[in-house]
Amino acid sequence: MKQLSQQQIQQLVMLHQQGRHDQVIQEATRLIAGHPREFILFNLLGVSLESKGKLLEAATAYQKALKINPNIPELQFNLGAMLYAQNKFEEAIQHYQKAIKLNANFVEAFFNLGITFQSQGKFDNAVKAYKNALSIQPGFYEAITNIGTIKQLQGDLDGAIVLFEKAIKIHEDAKGHYNLAGAYRNQGILGKAIQHFKRAIDLGSNEPDFYSDLGDALWHDGQIKEANNFLRLAVEKDPDHSRANYQLAIFLYDNENYDEAIKYFSASRFEDYQERSLYCLYKLKRFDEFYQQLQKLISVKNRSPFLATLSTHYSQNFNHEDLYQFCPNPLNFICHEKIPALIENDSKLVRELLHDINTANISERKQSRLSFGVQSSGNLFRRKEPSFQKLADALKLMIKNYRTRFANESCEFIKSFPKKIEFSSSWFVKMQKGGHLSSHIHEDGWISGAVYLSIPNENSSSNEGAIQLSTHGDNYPKMHDNFPEKTILPEVGDVIFFPSSVFHRTIPFNSTKERICIAFDLRPETK
Repeated sequence: MKQLSQQQIQQLVMLHQQGRHDQVIQEATRLIAGHPREFILFNLLGVSLESKGKLLEAATAYQKALKINPNIPELQFNLGAMLYAQNKFEEAIQHYQKAIKLNANFVEAFFNLGITFQSQGKFDNAVKAYKNALSIQPGFYEAITNIGTIKQLQGDLDGAIVLFEKAIKIHEDAKGHYNLAGAYRNQGILGKAIQHFKRAIDLGSNEPDFYSDLGDALWHDGQIKEANNFLRLAVEKDPDHSRANYQLAIFLYDNENYDEAIKYFSASRFEDYQERSLYCLYKLKRFDEFYQQLQKLISVKNRSPFLATLSTHYSQNFNHEDLYQFCPNPLNFICHEKIPALIENDSKLVRELLHDINTANISERKQSRLSFGVQSSGNLFRRKEPSFQKLADALKLMIKNYRTRFANESCEFIKSFPKKIEFSSSWFVKMQKGGHLSSHIHEDGWISGAVYLSIPNENSSSNEGAIQLSTHGDNYPKMHDNFPEKTILPEVGDVIFFPSSVFHRTIPFNSTKERICIAFDLRPETK
């Protein structure tokens, strides 16, 4: 067999460097027929197949090269990358580890190993791999950023911010500012979030997510006109971008522009867009269209609290059978209890919570349903203050007990109840004299609740400051007034749980004492 010449190899390498991958694939395949033991041919074939997006064929080429010579770390790395792209994470890990064993300073292999562990949710292993990469290359800002992302996922927002800022100092780019903005947004510090979203855009990024998330932050900061501009810009950047369409639709929906909201919900095909479109039809009193769409949606969705709200209201409004038995008689699932941690030690935890609410650096969220009061932005239970963490732990135990109490119920609300107790959102609401919150549901929740820290009319016979729960609310069109409701006047240290599909509102009060509560939502992990 004639030996492969150096000239033939150089010709292939030159074609590869010129980006002429089709020719490399053709010529390498031809040469392999006569030189089946030349690993460099399989390697060049694999690289070109990879460049053409032919990942399975590329992986096969790398595997054949490694059978000839398994001691080349770059080949082990390349095969690991191809396996990762096919979601074969365990196999990818094995080849990254082989690459590292062959070259202990292979920084890219450590980094990719970290990414693979992170994709599996194995955060400790991922952080260890990223730190190994940083020990070799301290300025590897991508590894610093990824450790920050893990800290953010684990709820350590302060730690995430420190790392994101460190990464930006090494290499300032749009994505770095976007990551930092997201962390500040979760902390409820809207001003800094807006500042970094804008910087991300200034650095030349045309990512629709950047414009959309900036618009959302501006909206919650009360800058409605500017929010509208950026939310629309996001859709202009990419008319097919699902989340950008959805966030613009949510903005329009909240501002009662229902006709236009339907258009963008339909374009988004994102999350609960169908329920949101149904809501718009109902608010527009297009009842025939609503009922047709309701029937279609009920046949394909069995675990939607928002759909339950709409179906229950329609059935009671028009005296129809409720076709959606997600949570029959939802007011029966309201639970009113005391939290032991809030009444022990002379209410020490209550005082700590009130102190942190009044002194922590948390931005207010503009809330159109709230009168004579303020609502916090971000997720309180992801903040560092020990008081919020103590309350979250106490609530987790009570929610487990709540689930146990209703364990024998056969409805979907209980059968699909969140198994992992993590708060998808949590916020405080402070109201002054005349304060009230108009009737609404939590469309994104499964079970919602409120913990009461200060009550203006505690132990009074009046219902001022009470919470009222019902199957009617939010100015839904109604044909009669015969909707069931339940009114509860809580005391300090109480918690009230209820299905997120239940309407609830605060009855206005005239006391000069503040009404302060912490509200929260849980929802099952997305399947």
